[in-house]
Amino acid sequence: MSTKRPISTFTYRLARLLRTSIPLSGTKQVRFATAPTFRRKVAVPIVFENNRPTWAEISLRNLRDNFKSIQRYVGPQVQICAVVKADAYRHGLVECSTALQEEGATWFGVTSTEEGVQLRRAGIQGRILLMTGFWHGDEDAIIAQGLTPAVWENWHLVHLQQASRRHNSSMAVHLKVDTGMARLGVLPSNLGETTAFLQAHPEIRLEGIFTHLASAEELAESGTGGQLSSFREAVRSIRQAGFSPKYLHAANSAAIVSRSDARLDMVRPGISLYGYYLPFTGRTARPIPKVVPVLSWKTRIISMKCIVSGQRIGYNGTYTATRASRIAVLPVGYADGLNRQLSSQGKVLIHGECAPIVGRISMDLTLIDVTDVAGAQIGDEVTLLGASGQRAINAADHASLASTIPYEILCNISKRVPRHFTDHVAP
Repeated sequence: MSTKRPISTFTYRLARLLRTSIPLSGTKQVRFATAPTFRRKVAVPIVFENNRPTWAEISLRNLRDNFKSIQRYVGPQVQICAVVKADAYRHGLVECSTALQEEGATWFGVTSTEEGVQLRRAGIQGRILLMTGFWHGDEDAIIAQGLTPAVWENWHLVHLQQASRRHNSSMAVHLKVDTGMARLGVLPSNLGETTAFLQAHPEIRLEGIFTHLASAEELAESGTGGQLSSFREAVRSIRQAGFSPKYLHAANSAAIVSRSDARLDMVRPGISLYGYYLPFTGRTARPIPKVVPVLSWKTRIISMKCIVSGQRIGYNGTYTATRASRIAVLPVGYADGLNRQLSSQGKVLIHGECAPIVGRISMDLTLIDVTDVAGAQIGDEVTLLGASGQRAINAADHASLASTIPYEILCNISKRVPRHFTDHVAP
C-alpha cells in the first residue's frame, strides 16, 4: 500500500510558480502555473505589475538635445559615433539608440556583438561599431547583421577573412592602435604585419583607424599630446602601405572639449550624451558644449516612525540620532544601485528640500531623516537623482561622495529599477 499523500492543487500550483517563474524586462512579470487534472493541464497566466515605487525616468528629449549640442560643437563635417554601450550607460540601449537615430545619428558604438545584434533587431539602420572587438564564433553574426568590428589581433583578421570567404562577401573594419594606454590595440611596431595581411586579403577593407586617449580631461597632461603624435605616425605608416581609411577617430567626450586636434573625421561621445563630463583639470579654460542629465531616479516613502535622541539606526547602529527625529523608509538600496558609500553622507530631495541619508544603506531599503521637511508622509515622492523645486542632485554629486565617477553611478543602477521613457525635458 502506498504511503504517499496526494498533492493538493494549491501546493502543486505554488510549486510550479516557484519553479517556472519567467522574469521579463520592463515593468511586468508573467508566470505560468499549471493546474493538475487527470485529463489535461491548463496553463493559467498570472500577470504581476511591478508596483514597487522605485523607478528611473529617461528624458529622450534631453538625450536628443545633448546630441545636437555636441554636433554643433564639432561641426557638420565631423561624424558622431554615439556610444550606447552597456545598455546606453543603463539608460536603455534600444530606446536611446532609436531616439538618436531619429535625431540623425548614423553611427553607434557598442561593446559586444550581442549589443549590435540587439540594435539591428530593434530596427537600427545605422552603422554599428564593435569598439572592443569580438570573440571567437561571432564572425558569421557580424557579417549577417552588417556590423563593423574593431580589430587589432591577428586572429581577428584571420577569422573575419575566413568568414568573408564563407559568405562570399567583403567587410569593413576599424583598426585600433595602442598609442600608450596599454589596453587594447595593435602596437605601432607591429603595424607591418597587420598591413601585410590586409594587403593580401582585400576582402577585409580598412575603413577606419582609431585609438583611445587615457587622460583627455587633464588639460595640462602631456601624455595626450604624445598619444596623438603616436597616432598620427601610425596613420602615416598605414597610408604609406597603400591604404586610404575614410575615418580617423580618437576623441571621447573629454577630448571633444580638450583637444580640437583629436576630433579628426569622427568623435565618440559617451558620458556627455547622457549629461555629464569628468571634471576637467588644468589651467586652460575651454568652452564646453552644454549637456544636461538624461536620467532622473525617484522613489517614495513607504514607512515612517519617530525616534528619540540617542537611538541608533540601521545595520550595526552606525548612526545615532542627536535629537528626536522623524525617520522615513525608502524602498531602494544597493541592490538597486544606490552606492553604499552614500550611507550617512548622501542626501535626497523631498518637497524641494534636502533630507539626509542616515545609517547604512541596505540591500533594499534606505533611511532618511525628514524631521526638517514639513508635511513629509507615506507616499511622498523622493528624488535620488534629478531636480525637486529649486534643488538638484546629479550623478556627479553621488560620485564625489562615493569616491568614484559618474559613469559608475549610472551604470550601477540595476535592471530591477524600471525605466520610464518620456519625450519631455527633464528638470
